[in-house]
Amino acid sequence: MSLTRTNATAATLTKNRTEDSIVPISGMCVTCVDGCIGMCEIGKSAYRGVEAIYPQPFGIITAASEKQYPVDLSHFTILGSCVGAYGTEADPDKAIFPNVSLEQTIGHDQGIKVRLPMVVPGLGSTLIAKNNWEGLAAGAALSGIILTIGENICGMDPETELKNGRVVRSPQLEQRVRLYTDWQQDGYGAVVLQANVEDTRLGVQEYAIEKLGVQVVELKWGQGAKDIGGEVKIKDLKRAQMLKDRGYVVLPDPYNESVIEAFERHVFHEFERHSRIGMVNQEAFFKRAEELRKAGARYVTLKTGAYRPRDLALAVKCASEAKIDLLTVDGAGGGTGMSPWRMMCEWGVPGVELWSLTYQYVDRLAKKGKYVPDVAFAGGFILEDHLFKGLALGAPYTKLIGMARGPLAACMVGKNIGKAIDNAQVPVYVERFGRTREEIFVTAPELRRRFGKDFDRIPSGAIGLYTYMRRLEQGLRQLMCGARKFSLGYLDRTDIASLTREAEAVSGIPHVMDCDKEEADRILDS
Repeated sequence: MSLTRTNATAATLTKNRTEDSIVPISGMCVTCVDGCIGMCEIGKSAYRGVEAIYPQPFGIITAASEKQYPVDLSHFTILGSCVGAYGTEADPDKAIFPNVSLEQTIGHDQGIKVRLPMVVPGLGSTLIAKNNWEGLAAGAALSGIILTIGENICGMDPETELKNGRVVRSPQLEQRVRLYTDWQQDGYGAVVLQANVEDTRLGVQEYAIEKLGVQVVELKWGQGAKDIGGEVKIKDLKRAQMLKDRGYVVLPDPYNESVIEAFERHVFHEFERHSRIGMVNQEAFFKRAEELRKAGARYVTLKTGAYRPRDLALAVKCASEAKIDLLTVDGAGGGTGMSPWRMMCEWGVPGVELWSLTYQYVDRLAKKGKYVPDVAFAGGFILEDHLFKGLALGAPYTKLIGMARGPLAACMVGKNIGKAIDNAQVPVYVERFGRTREEIFVTAPELRRRFGKDFDRIPSGAIGLYTYMRRLEQGLRQLMCGARKFSLGYLDRTDIASLTREAEAVSGIPHVMDCDKEEADRILDS
């Protein structure tokens, strides 16, 4: 658990002067000398103050916690078998990994179908999401997975039109929805619209349901990366003032004359825009869910963050009683566009602990015969083994895995390769595969066959995301085939084993040395 001592990190563009000699409890240099210009977080804070709280440079990065938690997904191993098959015949010609089904359905009527058991959780008004949305939306749609539009889109849109304090038009939200639906294939996937306090006050979800045809809306209690509302940086004074007028918390006050003077003299370069924290009330939650259904929402989902266990229990209970279609539980340490760095590292219940508690709470309600929502786990998943372990850890209730930072990274790489191709500046590392999209992206020929001339309209970022999804698809199929599970419904908690006693204690998943003990004894003694 060494990352409590983050007094210097790449996330805040800081470093220690004596990198090999660090005080364990504080992270300070063992010898702090007069004459240092302040490379560490203390030093940078001495002249830039609150700017040093946030990962930098904002707008072109995502960031995730460096904290080394006591238990993570690497503390579990996937168990395979050489006997039998579930979901197909135990025939070597039929039990092959391409035949593993990864399709999933969720919702009260099982009406949302996905080609892969994945949802991209809320990517909101951060610049990194906005600049990559074209690729994210098209790539998610082509892959047949769910994509969530995050908070504050309408509030941040300078062209948003308000009437009596409610949104009646938002070009940016309209574009985000359309970029997904234009590429949606055969009804797979869905676009989800999330809302926070400000969005609810502006009537964003009602507008999206009525005017944009959005069928799935999400109530947001929080996220794993931070314990406060969303933040962005604003480089334009007029825009900062507009956001304050729309009800956001903007720091420093963009109407204060001394602040304006300091900004114009370039003493500081960015304003901070903050969203308010929500105040959960059970009755208000039930009322809001019904309001959205009456407004025309077909599905209502809930996303909660890495809050203390009693709050998780409240989320599970409210989701059950309100018959929520999907409950997303986001563990601490997850990636984000902009969260206070120390908060990202040092607050919240870590993923394995939070997901294990979720399983316990949901299982408890299920055994009482209560309605149980479909569940998604989120918080640091990026590759196929993570998908397998997350689904097994929460089985049979966990139907989807939430992934945001991985898809965003794949999208950014695809976009940047596309730019390099257009500028005839393909890096050597990539050029060894070719110089055109159809040479470099291994899925390009397939997409060309499917879409013909429309292939040329597919953003390079979308091809990057789609290609990444195809890798995850085959990788997960191979792992499931090895476990002899040929559809997702057969995955269960016996498909993984704990590698440490601590992981066993946290998760309830037996230690690898204790797995199958009775069966092994029976085989040996028979």
